[in-house]
Amino acid sequence: MQSTMQDVPLLISRILTHGSTIHGSSQVITWTGEGEPHRRSFAEIGARAARLAHALRELGVEEGQPTGTLMWNNAEHVEAYFAIPSMGAVLHTLNLRLPPEQLAWIVNHAADRVVIANGSLLPLLAPLLPHLKTVEHVIVSGPGDRSLLDGASAQVHEYEELIDGKPETYDWPELDERQGAAMCYTSGTTGDPKGVVFSHRSVYLHSMQVNMAQSMGLTDQDTSLVVVPQFHVNAWGLPHATFMTGVNMLMPDRFLQPGPLAEMIESEKPTHAAAVPTIWQGLLGELKAKPRDVSSLTQVTIGGSACPPSLMKAFDELGMRVCHAWGMTETSPLGTIARPPAHVVGTDEEFAYRITQGRFPASVEARLTGPDGERLPWDGESAGELEVRGPWIAGAYYGGHGTTEALRPADKFSEDGWLKTGDVGTISSDGFLTLTDRAKDVIKSGGEWISSVELENALMSHPDVAEAAVVAVPDEKWGERPLATVVLKEGATADFNTLRAFLAEEGKIAKWQLPERWTVIEAVPKTSVGKFDKKVLRRQYAAGGLDVTQI
Repeated sequence: MQSTMQDVPLLISRILTHGSTIHGSSQVITWTGEGEPHRRSFAEIGARAARLAHALRELGVEEGQPTGTLMWNNAEHVEAYFAIPSMGAVLHTLNLRLPPEQLAWIVNHAADRVVIANGSLLPLLAPLLPHLKTVEHVIVSGPGDRSLLDGASAQVHEYEELIDGKPETYDWPELDERQGAAMCYTSGTTGDPKGVVFSHRSVYLHSMQVNMAQSMGLTDQDTSLVVVPQFHVNAWGLPHATFMTGVNMLMPDRFLQPGPLAEMIESEKPTHAAAVPTIWQGLLGELKAKPRDVSSLTQVTIGGSACPPSLMKAFDELGMRVCHAWGMTETSPLGTIARPPAHVVGTDEEFAYRITQGRFPASVEARLTGPDGERLPWDGESAGELEVRGPWIAGAYYGGHGTTEALRPADKFSEDGWLKTGDVGTISSDGFLTLTDRAKDVIKSGGEWISSVELENALMSHPDVAEAAVVAVPDEKWGERPLATVVLKEGATADFNTLRAFLAEEGKIAKWQLPERWTVIEAVPKTSVGKFDKKVLRRQYAAGGLDVTQI
């Protein structure tokens, strides 16, 4: 028997139409760094997205063609987020923090014909243009030195001039919901970056999950400070999710430093914010040095890498409840979110649930695989590699311009189609994920595993430690041992023996797991999305570039 339901495609254009009409008075607020921020209603965003779509069509952008954006978090980027996929093209967000050679490789691999760029990013874009083989048009938005594009082979347009006078409505096509809507590339930590193409269907379903009460659970009474970049996995789905529910968006543009972020919170009073742990570490330091009224901000979503429990407790004391989440580019990115179950709320067990990566939603299936390929139980103790599948989980990578098939590297996808995440952890019987490490970062010492994340979290709970990263280094006797690299706070007095003794106190870390090798560094190297870049530390150690003390 077939159902009697209507078959209406799940399209981004429907999210745009809903948000710009039903929630037309909600706002995208862009921080300008001077005086009053710029405010644009969802209704205005919808009209300007239609005008942008008309302009892109006149430039020759056709259905299925990628269009690049090299932009900060701002209203114009939101317009591109909706205009490009709604007209049938593919939004390609370019990670402005990648090395120039990787950025050029990505644009050429995707074959972007048009790139929309913020004027402040022209110093990055201009030197790349001679190497971008397919780019024919550059659209510039906002202040910046246009002379940097003099002599460019691509035709240069002004964003506002280009959309001026275009119709404020667009007959959005009825697309196949499974066709490409947006694409992001991984950061290429091993080999070339890999492209993940999200469908209209996957974005729509992911947006619904973001809005669920046991996820971010935002409503039109909220304002979300979207610090997570729009070039990083669709800003964790927030631009699409907010248009579904009318949540106001506070966009920081290029003002991502702790001082401006604190000023935004005090001035615009967001109720929610989302960013990686390094952003919150900086904001915490700013608020301690210069207290502000941040009482409006009661929800903080942290993902991208593990949040140290000490950081979570520090924000609890400020009245900001941190909610831990896990995901990756290949998972759109929402994979889990740590909302403790009802029976532990208000008990001593609650915090233990909060520091996990969280519980899997109904649409994400998970399994753990042991080193010999065996399936491991969900008992909270058996550790293995996490594999997932679901309607917003990637099943392949983009094959590149001119290809007709997607790529499925054997190391990332199982024979039966599950995504092999590269994360090692346990899952409790009630579906809460605890990650102990990345498979490439776990320390294998004498046949036993040592979690670098556990060591880092313990070190960062010491009052003299600002940041800590632990990596595996070769050891003649044990194969590998942990090297602790620490960033000390200004005026700190703790030495390595003190820190090692701190780790041993009250059984924080088993004695055999305590690092013998220690070094102080100025800052932990970060990837383009703010994660600890441990491969840099491993290279520095191998080259003798770290001043290591052995105790």
